[in-house]
Amino acid sequence: MSVVGTRDFILGFEPELLVVQIAALMPVKTLRPTLKASHMYTQISQSIREIGLVEPPVIARDPATPGRYLLLDGHLRIEVLKDQGRIDVECLVSTDDEAMTYNRSVNRISPVMQRAMILRALERGVPEAKIAAAMSLEAASVKRRVKMLDGICAEAISQLNDRHCPLAVFDILRKMKPLRQMAAAELMIQHNNFSVAYASAILTGTPVADLVGGTKPTPKNVTPAAMARLERELDNLQSAVGEVQESFSRDNLHLTVAKGYLKKLLANRSVYQFLTDNYPEILEQFQTIADVTSTLPSNAAA
Repeated sequence: MSVVGTRDFILGFEPELLVVQIAALMPVKTLRPTLKASHMYTQISQSIREIGLVEPPVIARDPATPGRYLLLDGHLRIEVLKDQGRIDVECLVSTDDEAMTYNRSVNRISPVMQRAMILRALERGVPEAKIAAAMSLEAASVKRRVKMLDGICAEAISQLNDRHCPLAVFDILRKMKPLRQMAAAELMIQHNNFSVAYASAILTGTPVADLVGGTKPTPKNVTPAAMARLERELDNLQSAVGEVQESFSRDNLHLTVAKGYLKKLLANRSVYQFLTDNYPEILEQFQTIADVTSTLPSNAAA
């Protein structure tokens, strides 16, 4: 039986990894001189020294010079290997020589996921000292990551599972009861703000009944009257956010429909020319709506 409608496809990478001489790699970008002093460089260097190269660099064959390769991704890793005295490296060979950073399409691991990886490594017998060295952390920091979710309810953990929250945020959430933890996590997600300052503000506006210790935290140099005003403003803000959420889905649907209609309308040459000649201001507004790519704020859409 023959298959109808099948199409040939081209592999994006060669099926086998290739060991090449580092001297044969031609970087497609120049690293900043200060990069070697960065925390990222130190962390990668420590990781490679302790557990080896986890993610192979991506290269492409240079059609003009056999035996030479374009280094598409992994410039920092290659610099680390050079500094460690390595002369060759195992690479992933791309069939396309487009110079892009593949890591831009990768979601960086969140603290909650990082903790899960640490726990799994500990369960397999990897010493804490080796984990700390591979992650370029102090041993005490590894212990803190292991205990970071103690006292945090499962629902809040699920909400923040893929969010990049500082460890101190979980210390703040731990002071709240489970329902308040969930509400605080929801507020941080709504505002795309996972900073310690914002979490502290939520804690400050938390009623005593929702605190684990039953003691209201009092910021320095804040009068009782100012604290009461802050609590009222936070309650008003939460109510306003709730009202916006209720109307967002409806408004987003209306905008999507309008965008599609206007895009088709402006694709009509006669209509476009008529608006250009008679109503340029309206055409400009129509064009703005038709060109909308996201209804999210610019920082959230990124």
